[in-house]
Amino acid sequence: MLPLFADGMIPWADYRLWMVLIGFAILGAGIMFLLIFLSFLNLWVQCVLTGADISIWSLLWMKLRKVNFEMIVKQKIGMVQAGVKVATSQMEAHFLAGGNIEKTALAVIMAHNAHIDLSWETAAAIDLAGRDVLDAVRTSVNPKVIDCPNPDKGKAVLEGVCKNGIRLKARARVTVRTKLDRLIGGATEETIVARVGEGIVAAIGAAENHTDILANPHRISEAVLKKGLDSQTAFEIVSIDIAELDVGDNVGARLAAKKASSDLSVAQAQAEVRRAAAVAREQEMKALVEENRAKVVLAEAEVPLAMAQAFRDGNLGVGEYYNLNNVKADTSMRNAIASAGNNSDSKDGVK
Repeated sequence: MLPLFADGMIPWADYRLWMVLIGFAILGAGIMFLLIFLSFLNLWVQCVLTGADISIWSLLWMKLRKVNFEMIVKQKIGMVQAGVKVATSQMEAHFLAGGNIEKTALAVIMAHNAHIDLSWETAAAIDLAGRDVLDAVRTSVNPKVIDCPNPDKGKAVLEGVCKNGIRLKARARVTVRTKLDRLIGGATEETIVARVGEGIVAAIGAAENHTDILANPHRISEAVLKKGLDSQTAFEIVSIDIAELDVGDNVGARLAAKKASSDLSVAQAQAEVRRAAAVAREQEMKALVEENRAKVVLAEAEVPLAMAQAFRDGNLGVGEYYNLNNVKADTSMRNAIASAGNNSDSKDGVK
């Protein structure tokens, strides 16, 4: 506190001291403001002369918020000169969010000059989503050619088999244009390559004869384009051109040969099963014959017993027994004569 007299008045010398201190403070603040003003003077003058509409106070606040104000001023001037209206606050917000101001601004300028509808908000969202917004705009202005299949993935050609069994090898070049409105959330180039490859294989497989495809390769392109393979992707397919088409092997003939060989093996296996069954049946019949012979022997062994019992019971006389033996002897003689006659006839026939 200032020293006071008894009547409460401030000494004149102390009052002048405070006035000097206040004057030095005002002078220091003025010098500081002048230095700050001079540091931003060059950029501010550029903004005024180019109509960028960025005040010196905005530059000061950008510096305090650690925003790269020089880059924002440069990009804002470029956008204003190109006829694109973007608020400085939007550019600051995109920078603070971690976006790439230079690529985003250049992409918006390029799209504006190419009469493509691309707002700053959309471009900033694409950039923050991790997509290269500048490359997307360039692809939208100048379509890009994609190899199908991608040789970097280790596959040089696509292979399909026609209905006549001939394998065809094809390689296509797909021309695509970026659809900026579908870039966020849309599928990438790999999806386009996969879908086009699937369509080419399906088109080859639908052909009745491989000569139809060789004579008219554009049939593949037409069939693939009709399927709308670019739906839900970030690209629009402009054209599909068949760059290479070669004839491979005859898959149908090879498969038919394999099938014939397989059928032969099956037939041989079935014949072997029938042969084994026949052999087993033959052995069963032989065993059955031996069994029946054994039964006959057993039955013949019972005949003398039955005759003896008949003698004891009086059912068979001696005369009847001898007559039976005579009949048996006569039958044996007749069989022997018949066998001898058959043998002589067969010998005469041979002679």
